Amino acid sequence: MTRKMFWTVGLLYFVLFTKVDVEASDGDAVFIREFTLTSRDDPPGDHLHESPSNHKPEDPSSRTARSEEDRDTLWDAWGSWSECSRTCGGGASYSLRRCLSSRNCEGQNIKYRTCSNVDCAPEAADFRAQQCSAHADVRYDGQYHEWLPVDNDPDNPCALKCRAKASGQVVELAPKVLDGTRCYTESLDMCISGACQIVGCDHQLGSTVKEDSCGVCNGDSSSCRLVRGHYKSQHSSGKTEDQVIVIPYGSRHVRLVLKGPDHLYVESKTLQGGKSELDLAASGQHHLENTTLDFQKLSDKQVLRIPGPLGADFSMKVRFTSGVDSVVQFIFYQPIVHRWRETDFFPCSVTCGGGYQLTSAECFDQRSQRVVMDQYCHYYPENVKPKPKLQECNMDPCLASDGYKQIMPYDLYHPLPRWESSPWTACSTSCGGGIQSRSVSCVEEDLQGSVTASEEWKCLYAPKTAIMQPCNTFHCPTWAAQDWSPCTTTCGQGLRYRVVLCIDHRGLHAGGCNPTTKPHIKEECLITVPCFKPIETLPVEAKQQWAKQAIELEEEIVVSEDPT
Repeated sequence: MTRKMFWTVGLLYFVLFTKVDVEASDGDAVFIREFTLTSRDDPPGDHLHESPSNHKPEDPSSRTARSEEDRDTLWDAWGSWSECSRTCGGGASYSLRRCLSSRNCEGQNIKYRTCSNVDCAPEAADFRAQQCSAHADVRYDGQYHEWLPVDNDPDNPCALKCRAKASGQVVELAPKVLDGTRCYTESLDMCISGACQIVGCDHQLGSTVKEDSCGVCNGDSSSCRLVRGHYKSQHSSGKTEDQVIVIPYGSRHVRLVLKGPDHLYVESKTLQGGKSELDLAASGQHHLENTTLDFQKLSDKQVLRIPGPLGADFSMKVRFTSGVDSVVQFIFYQPIVHRWRETDFFPCSVTCGGGYQLTSAECFDQRSQRVVMDQYCHYYPENVKPKPKLQECNMDPCLASDGYKQIMPYDLYHPLPRWESSPWTACSTSCGGGIQSRSVSCVEEDLQGSVTASEEWKCLYAPKTAIMQPCNTFHCPTWAAQDWSPCTTTCGQGLRYRVVLCIDHRGLHAGGCNPTTKPHIKEECLITVPCFKPIETLPVEAKQQWAKQAIELEEEIVVSEDPT
């Protein structure tokens, strides 16, 4: 009976290559690939020690010229780069060199580089998951299994560990994953020859360059802003659900924690207006609009993490489940959607003889890819409008010249347009903070010194001078009342006096106070000691020294708007 053969990837190493040293007569090292096909029914065997004669020798013309360093160290030139281990998502390629000496050569005989650093299609399967699926038609413990990848193994991230979907059993199906497999799901670091290698955001091996909070490689986090806050549900409002916050498209590093009995769910809205909803009922990873959401439902709280960037606007909402209010805390990095964009140079100021031209800046909506009004960019304090650039243009002599006139750089040959301002107006108030203004215009000066008004854009290469400024910001004079004098009587009812002065911002006695707000300088007082005097005795008069001092001060100080 003819036995049907099923060919599959049977080698458990699952790596593209490794180095196997075979002592040949000439002492050269032979490199053998570790990728071979075996029959499902064949007994397991060691396919690593195949005869070197089975391998096609390398074309010497494919090697690069030997460097001076190679000549000094007895190495042959590096060979050509191998094919990339992946077609997308970041893979690895290698180059080999041979030792030309019968002795051991110092250094490595293999080097790597990254390749295919383009994103895979959204529908493409995970690379580690593909390697697990390749074992679906290989018996394990006498049975076939559907294998799922085990990610983020802290002990050995470059081993191919898979979980049987039916039983949940975790098995190491290969000691090494294919080159280019990510060590961790949220990292660019990749496995090469079974070891996790650092990869920077510039996709270079060994690079420590990282993305900033905005997702910009080696950036300064200036293209996004941190948003944080909290929300408390109001069950007494009578509503059955409420919106916590809308997190815009492109946001990153989202973290939301709900403490309370309410139920969390997410609504999405794409740029095209499409809407979807995700009910977060169970812990685990969820997917919405090409965005991965990691949700944990614990006994005392619900935690939602979204690395981002968000593929749509996400509206975070809660459904009320009981009469107890919930508290939601959130934090995320929101991209600055409206950014300044430098324009092309304006037309030259002259057609010949040496002129200038400038650039400007326009506010650009990165979502709709269109220019919007400047006020949208002014909304973000992080946005700094770029200064216009100035360059010379049309430096050829005009045809009417005599041909001997020297054409100098325009900023020397002809004065540049400049801002010119008028004198400041009088302050709007004499104290307490006012405003004064002036007019600022763009002018040009010709060779004869005549100044004429010009278009404003010609002066944008320099900052426009201020047209308004605060003035007289010092405090207005105020009344200052001193302590009351003793009562003018020693028993019963009498009078007491005090001195009231007008004090300016320097602390000096001056004028300028509002006479209608002046505090009174005398008032009645009562001594709680009864007076034992005859009825015919006249009322006790005020003590002359206090009355006289208060009256003299009243007569000396005349209220005026001008300080004295």
